[in-house]
Amino acid sequence: MDTALLLLGGLALLALGGEFLVRGAVRVAERIGVSPLLIGLTLVGFGTSTPELVTSVQAALAGSPGIAVGNVVGSNIANVLLILGIAALLSPIRVSSGALGRDGVLGAAAALAVVVIGFTLPLGRTVGALLLAALVAYLVHAWRTERAGTDGHSAAYEKAEAFEGTHPTLHAPAAGAAPLLVSLGMALGGLVLVVVGGRLMVDGAVALAQSLGISETVIGLTIVAVGTSMPELVTSLVAAVRRQSDVALGNVLGSNIYNVLGILGVTAVISPTVVPPEIARFDSPVMLTVSLALLVFAWTGLRIGRREGGVLIAAYVAYVWWIWPA
Repeated sequence: MDTALLLLGGLALLALGGEFLVRGAVRVAERIGVSPLLIGLTLVGFGTSTPELVTSVQAALAGSPGIAVGNVVGSNIANVLLILGIAALLSPIRVSSGALGRDGVLGAAAALAVVVIGFTLPLGRTVGALLLAALVAYLVHAWRTERAGTDGHSAAYEKAEAFEGTHPTLHAPAAGAAPLLVSLGMALGGLVLVVVGGRLMVDGAVALAQSLGISETVIGLTIVAVGTSMPELVTSLVAAVRRQSDVALGNVLGSNIYNVLGILGVTAVISPTVVPPEIARFDSPVMLTVSLALLVFAWTGLRIGRREGGVLIAAYVAYVWWIWPA
């Protein structure tokens, strides 16, 4: 099959399958009485990261750590530099939420963990379990914070709100005589589509790397990472257009936290792998640097205007130019 068809077909199935999976899972949870807050923090928050999750797991299972890890690291870099940059061009973002500053610390800590792991440890099951435990602790803290309603919204909440803002019928009841079964079928069907899409995406990425004579790592850091980050791009842009700056920024922060703690954690537990040396030496430190820069904005309340947005996009172009072989 043509490489472009593999990549485009995989991306289309990932997007469609992720949509069905989230919608079906949300409706099932609502039917059995799960609270909307918990649904948002878990099913919606994690479900919107399904394209990255399945692609990284599939790549690790296929023995392609450059794609598995590069997808996560590249997605986080693209989230800050590219997606937030484009959002700022549409509508300047003024950061004032203390909660985002708190979540920014976790995002930077997660990025630092990837740097440390890259130089010291393989991505084994123990490391994966620790990352997942950190994600669970974060979600429990976010749930308690949201219930108390005293410290602003968490990034996990903003990530779910950003997705729900682009899907106004997400919580609409399923039609038919057996809505629970319909919802279960939708969720399972979405899962199948996502798995198939992830397989096509990985196959296409490997084929593209071979045809261009470049490493799978570069493809994972760029084409695969940007492709699987499309849901974050759409939701952040919609939030920016609606002048919801906290939501746009929270969506990026929340996605970055889920990517490192959740996606790398699950990937390591299912199929232990390693952080490729080239990612450990350069790309992980870049991810940490942009996470720290975002933390500075979140803490100080600095304005991310159109000029800063242009600088972020230019920085992303420079990053891709630097890692792409001549």
